[in-house]
Amino acid sequence: MSDHGADTPAPFRFVSSNRRVREDRRFVAGHGHYAADVLPEGTLHVALVPSRYPAARIIAIDGTAALAMPGVHYVLTGEELSGAVEPLMNGLDTPNVRRFPLAVGQARYAGEWVAAVVADTRALAEDAAEKVKVGYEPLPFLVSAEQALDPASPPVHPPHGSNVLMDKQFVWGEVDRHFAESPRHLSFRVTWGRNSTVPIETFGVTAAWDPWQQMLDVWASIQMPKYSDQISRALRIRTNCVRVHQDVDVGGSYGVKRGIKHTVLVAYLSRRLNRPVRLIEDRLENMRAGDMHGPERIFDVDIAFDDAGIVRSMKMRALDNAGAYAGRAPFQLGKPIGAIVGPYKIESVAYRAQSVTTNKGGQEAVRGFGQAPTNYAIETAINKVARVLGLDPVEVRRRNFIRRDEFPYLIPSGTRYDSGDYHTVVAKVLKHVDYDALKAERDRLRASGLLAGIGIAACLEPSGGNSSFEPLLNEKNTTSTWMDSARINVDGMGFITVTIHTTSSGQGHETLAATVVAEVLQVDPERIRVVRPDTLASLPSNSPVGSRMAIMLGGACFHAAQKLKDKLVRIGAFRLGVDPAAATYDAGAVIDPASGSRLEWADLVTLGHRQFHLLPPGTEPGLDASHIMQVPTGTELPKDGRVQMYPCHSFEFHVVLVAIDPDLGKPEIRRYVIGHDCGTVINPHIVKGMTLGGIAHGLGATLLEEFVYDDEGQMLTQSFMDYLLPSSHEVPEVEIVHHVTPSPFTVFGQKGSGESGYLGSPAAISGAVNDAVADLGLFFDKLPIRISAISDAVAAARAAQTEEKQSA
Repeated sequence: MSDHGADTPAPFRFVSSNRRVREDRRFVAGHGHYAADVLPEGTLHVALVPSRYPAARIIAIDGTAALAMPGVHYVLTGEELSGAVEPLMNGLDTPNVRRFPLAVGQARYAGEWVAAVVADTRALAEDAAEKVKVGYEPLPFLVSAEQALDPASPPVHPPHGSNVLMDKQFVWGEVDRHFAESPRHLSFRVTWGRNSTVPIETFGVTAAWDPWQQMLDVWASIQMPKYSDQISRALRIRTNCVRVHQDVDVGGSYGVKRGIKHTVLVAYLSRRLNRPVRLIEDRLENMRAGDMHGPERIFDVDIAFDDAGIVRSMKMRALDNAGAYAGRAPFQLGKPIGAIVGPYKIESVAYRAQSVTTNKGGQEAVRGFGQAPTNYAIETAINKVARVLGLDPVEVRRRNFIRRDEFPYLIPSGTRYDSGDYHTVVAKVLKHVDYDALKAERDRLRASGLLAGIGIAACLEPSGGNSSFEPLLNEKNTTSTWMDSARINVDGMGFITVTIHTTSSGQGHETLAATVVAEVLQVDPERIRVVRPDTLASLPSNSPVGSRMAIMLGGACFHAAQKLKDKLVRIGAFRLGVDPAAATYDAGAVIDPASGSRLEWADLVTLGHRQFHLLPPGTEPGLDASHIMQVPTGTELPKDGRVQMYPCHSFEFHVVLVAIDPDLGKPEIRRYVIGHDCGTVINPHIVKGMTLGGIAHGLGATLLEEFVYDDEGQMLTQSFMDYLLPSSHEVPEVEIVHHVTPSPFTVFGQKGSGESGYLGSPAAISGAVNDAVADLGLFFDKLPIRISAISDAVAAARAAQTEEKQSA
């Protein structure tokens, strides 16, 4: 992999410098602290009894044989659990789509947990789970989203009245007029296959209830806002009786590690049995019933454009298969509204967002929260416009891009893009890749007998967002606050400790916090310790979701450090006998420029901690500061179907060259270049890692990964033998071209990067494959594009061409 830096030097001491990621030291040495490393004395273990059927009434559960086995302590059913806990929260107002950690009365997908067995060891629990007898009455089922729209389809939740969870129609701008005035229209359908992030570490949680302190301790590999709140609500206990230990490292997530049903299950068992209880998913449990599937979406798109390729209007219908329960899955149709036109000046949009329930496993938040599928649909539209008109796909994008001098730019759905310089990023990438030479190489490969194509994708990464897509889709939700926080303490010896109030999901938050605080206080980041207190000792936070931590945690650290620096300057200036406005701060010292007198860091620490009599009147002793930060621009609820959702918008531009052996059908990526602009980069190593990982993730979604169900409602891809992940053989060398367009809404001009790479790579790679097969009259409209699909389609097309020549 190669890296090509920005041409704009950053005026910072530590921000944007290539400093080591501090978390890597313990991870590389094998000293991470993960959920499976937590094992309190006397811990019991859980194994689960899954449903064999995609839909079945539960007649009876008999755990007698299991309970007779040595070391087995309990068999829990959904009937018992549902009587003791509240239903898990739904994002939508769908009170009759009720969900509990164990099925109650009816199983709604193959693999759904119907009982839990508790034993001294996981192995004993698994053996005992096989002894649990469940009587079922199979019911009609469905796995197709389109079938779910039929009012006569088998109901997944009969009390709900239909299988439609959400059907929202938005019209922004004069869509009908723009379509009527446009000389050209095109329509198409594309499908995004169900896949996920599939972290190395499955979800794990341990819960221990202390009846004497009335305290529930929880250790989990989570990435979830309001986790302790939801535990409290479900278990009907006070939130200050729930202590989530946030110092647990998370072995990969990118959205999927919510785990609330796992947690409520083991927490109830811990209270019931008065012992610590642990559930660590095995891979089968994780993939089949771990609430970790991502979107499964059908897009129907209509585009209105002119002979120059200028797109005036778009109609998009997105139909999403949420699986058996609502959860937050429908909201993945909401986030894309904040960038519904991508980086383009499309004047009007009609968007219909439909979410349905079927007898498949449940969805959860997956990297980008629905943005990558929408980008795939938008970029496919742009490629089709280019092909219809015989124009270069890069040129069509250039003609439709928002120009640098048009920012801040208001898109039809109500979001104002903060900043960007799309034309410059594209120019830098094309210069780096030598676009004419790349096209010549594609033609050379074609002449050699290979199928070859170039894929182009330009997309945005909305970042730093609040929860405004939730009230947009559920009017009963009136939440407008989506904060994050930090606290800084300088102890009596002068050492700095920063507390951050989130879990770790591998994004380098400790490095981020130390770098930002060091930049403001002008001290070496290595002198700063960063810690995560438990939830009872934490300030409010909404966790690492939505590419928000550089903006929100970075911003909170910045403002807390500024408060601390201001206090140091006031203390120093008072002691030096000068006005604070006249004093200067430099590398931890306060200076009187007029006399040259100065107080060093140690002097200021002594004053703050030990010499109250020398402090300015009204000054509290000690040196600490905290800050709780609200999302920039995220201060209002949606109005008239329009919403300011995310304050910042990173930009990425992908260029991919793919070669395909026409007999084998296997795509090989020969060149991959991405231009990336996420504003000011806090730590280049972290951003680079995010981008490379995101491209690999997108490659898997495009060519390999899918949770496939058969006509009997059974999931076929339950292990890595069937659910195929990209390896080092498939992931190419990636060349990154940087550019910096600072955001006006953040403290250093930073934007988000946690979803980078992934948001555009599926569109780019699929575009390259379709360019490679276009001369055969082929177009692959469903992801993933499997090798078998390519080879079969190519063989059929060639045979048809041969037959046509012979008949001629």
